[in-house]
Amino acid sequence: MHSLSLQISSTLQPALSPRLQRAVKLLQMSSLDFSQVVRDALDNNPFLEADEAAGALDLPTADEAAAPLETEPPPEVSTWGAEPIARSRVVDGDGDSVFDTLAAQTSLADHLLGQLNLVPLPDRDWMLAAAVIESLDEDGYLRTPLAELAGLVPLDPLPDADELMIALCRVQSLEPAGVGARDVVECLRLQLSKIPCDRKRELAGRILRDCVQCLASRDMPAVARRLGVPLADAEAACAAIRRLDPRPGWRFGAPSVQYVTPDVIVRKVRGQWTAVLNEAVVPKVRLNRSYAELFRRHRNADHGELGAHLQEARWTVRNVEQRFSTILAVAQAILRRQHRFLAYGAMAMKPLALREIAQEVGVHESTVSRVTNNKFMATPCGVYELKYFFSRGLATANGGECSPTAIRGLIQELIAAESPAQPMSDVEIARQLAFQGLKVARRTVTKYRQLMKIEPAERRRAGQPA
Repeated sequence: MHSLSLQISSTLQPALSPRLQRAVKLLQMSSLDFSQVVRDALDNNPFLEADEAAGALDLPTADEAAAPLETEPPPEVSTWGAEPIARSRVVDGDGDSVFDTLAAQTSLADHLLGQLNLVPLPDRDWMLAAAVIESLDEDGYLRTPLAELAGLVPLDPLPDADELMIALCRVQSLEPAGVGARDVVECLRLQLSKIPCDRKRELAGRILRDCVQCLASRDMPAVARRLGVPLADAEAACAAIRRLDPRPGWRFGAPSVQYVTPDVIVRKVRGQWTAVLNEAVVPKVRLNRSYAELFRRHRNADHGELGAHLQEARWTVRNVEQRFSTILAVAQAILRRQHRFLAYGAMAMKPLALREIAQEVGVHESTVSRVTNNKFMATPCGVYELKYFFSRGLATANGGECSPTAIRGLIQELIAAESPAQPMSDVEIARQLAFQGLKVARRTVTKYRQLMKIEPAERRRAGQPA
């Protein structure tokens, strides 16, 4: 028979203090997110202030981030980026900013609606066509089923399938050609009028109707055999199809550009590679000593909220120092092991594990993992995420190890040196790697080739239509 009873036992389990939890959270943030957190703390905490003597709390502009690195500047001088852009507001005679006169980006919907407004249509037909336009994606495709558009328009009675199809045809007649298509084949069919030759246009239409799979696999003999036309005519028609635009809407609207701000800058100084912090991403924040001393003198039990603000300010300053000192230490440790990569390229990359860097820096592996997440290193040969320098080792025939990055570089060199008329297949590339002592499976070669966005052998063959 079971009985209920209370028992007391003591156990030990790890627990993170609130301060340590906050430090871990801030450490894995990107520079932009961390800078925003510090800005919010400056706005809300009276004990924090921007260090004006050290510079403004700003990140580099896009032009500064894209500026080339100098090879051997003095290590104490920061030359990252171009001259700062003047922040004064330029105005014209009427007092308006000159930036107000710049042309605005026109979205695809605005472009199509502008054309639709020039067509004399009843209000009902205009609203149906406008609903189709508003449902297009950024590539110009109608991904929403046509029947679902009926409920998006406040019309009484609701439009039937014929009205919706007429509205879709009106949109498809607008420029750019191919907009409003529901799949790639329909998009290309709407652009067949761009092909000047009647014979080639008619043959391209037959290919899109009957030989889409052969076209996708670039099997020109199968296309010619199925349509009963000469191989040269089939290749010419397929080449004309590939010159059409499968994404007619991508030219409209401002593209979303994601800029990367490096946390660490690598330069070669006196023959040695040196890593320094990018001062532009280090928040210039400090504790307001005057307010802290005033609070210490007049502190009492009623000032609990101010005490919490003071503790938070101290934590913020320490977290800023700890974050960037840890990032710099990890970056320098990586650089000591991967400096040959900067001098000789991808084939000189060595296998590297988080454990090796953690042991050298004196931190836990999880800390190194957080430090390398969304942190970037700017080098003379490009900007790389810190995680890029870590990889497991692949065994070689002589008992050594080789990194996947080096193998990818070797595959790229083999493909670049191949004969255009007889490109190497993935099996042949794997065989060539085996001759050099690298045991790499064919599927691994295929995976690496796809990661580098290199076409397979049959598409790299010289004379193959693009």
